[in-house]
Amino acid sequence: MKMNREILRLAVPNIVSNVTVPLMGIVSTAIAGHLGTDAAASIGALAIGASIFNFIYWNCSFVRMGTSGLTAQACGAGDDAECTRMLIRALTVGAVLGAALLLLQYPLGEAALWAMNGDELTRAYFYARIWAVPAGILLFAFNGWFTGMQNAVIPMATALTVNLIHIGASFAFAFGLDLGIVGIAYASVVAQYAGVALAALLLFVRYRHRLVRVARREVLDSRALVDFFRINRDILLRTLCIVAVYTFFTGASARMEETNLLAVNTLLMQLFTLFSYMNDGFAYAAEALTGRFIGARDTERLRRCIGRCLVWSAAIALLFVAGYLAGWRELLSLFVDRSNAEAEQILALAGRYVAWVVLIPLCCAVPFVLDGIMIGATESRIMRNSMFLATVAFFLLYFGGYPLFGNDALWAAFLGYMLLRGLFQYVMTDRLRSLYAKSGR
Repeated sequence: MKMNREILRLAVPNIVSNVTVPLMGIVSTAIAGHLGTDAAASIGALAIGASIFNFIYWNCSFVRMGTSGLTAQACGAGDDAECTRMLIRALTVGAVLGAALLLLQYPLGEAALWAMNGDELTRAYFYARIWAVPAGILLFAFNGWFTGMQNAVIPMATALTVNLIHIGASFAFAFGLDLGIVGIAYASVVAQYAGVALAALLLFVRYRHRLVRVARREVLDSRALVDFFRINRDILLRTLCIVAVYTFFTGASARMEETNLLAVNTLLMQLFTLFSYMNDGFAYAAEALTGRFIGARDTERLRRCIGRCLVWSAAIALLFVAGYLAGWRELLSLFVDRSNAEAEQILALAGRYVAWVVLIPLCCAVPFVLDGIMIGATESRIMRNSMFLATVAFFLLYFGGYPLFGNDALWAAFLGYMLLRGLFQYVMTDRLRSLYAKSGR
């Protein structure tokens, strides 16, 4: 029972943090939808601008993942000096990356606006919100370090604060100052920097006794930096594969000849996102605990941790399968206006493909947790290689099956991609034996 408490202590706050993410997007869209005669244009510009920043943040998330595993291992080993060095390295990398994106904002912004067919309203939103990016990346560094230190409460408190400030400031700037969606962008700037300030304050309050003085040469130790950047490089390459698959999925849906398939696939993917928010909590718990037990050279607790995390993930998957079977139509109805003439057609068409979404929790539960385990074990090479192979398999399955099965081939390829990434990780670690050996060195 103690291991279950440890898992839930880390998983539940992360689940709460994840749930706040779509809430902020819903509120922002609702604000854009109430901007008078410009409502439709505002919603479209906001959607494109948010997609650009989602792409930026997704590709910078390696700062969090690359920090958490190394920090967790140092924490498990009781090495406060290395924990301090990891914090400094992560914040330095985050600050440099954020500054670089600010310096390159014009070429990056214009390229993104061209690729996404953004208009002048989107341009104004982008160049306002870009100033939030350095703070967002610094929050990745802080959250990765806190996760490695076995603390999920501070990231949760930070996420809740950021989202609440963002919501309040969005109303004030968009309506009170009459800035429209540019006000929503500036609200993001205010909220992100407030989050950095809160994270720094909580760091001082909670960990000042564990932060020790370290020499600059120790922080810049070549061997440690090589490991840090190698892990971050592998995670970045893995993330690019994920982006390629998700982007292709949307593009392939848009190219389908049957009417409304893009809308249907987009709606069905919302159910996948809903499951991922829940399951990621246990992936984060696995990430923190795996690194800690490897650092502590505690093979027995590592085995129990991995086993329990997988059981929890499977249990959540079964709950979602039951929920989707019983109420998929009601869930999808939350995303469509039932008074719209096409709503029933969209729901009816979704019913032809909903079986794939019911299978998603079963195919994704174990791979998601294995991702967390690999991050905690700093097995970034295995994560990268398994993702390469799974991505190749996705495209082979899609192009091989599409002429015969159409949209079903797209969903089969996506589920195969999810399932194979976990299977490849399992095989590449010799059925996890190499991880247990790592904890026994």
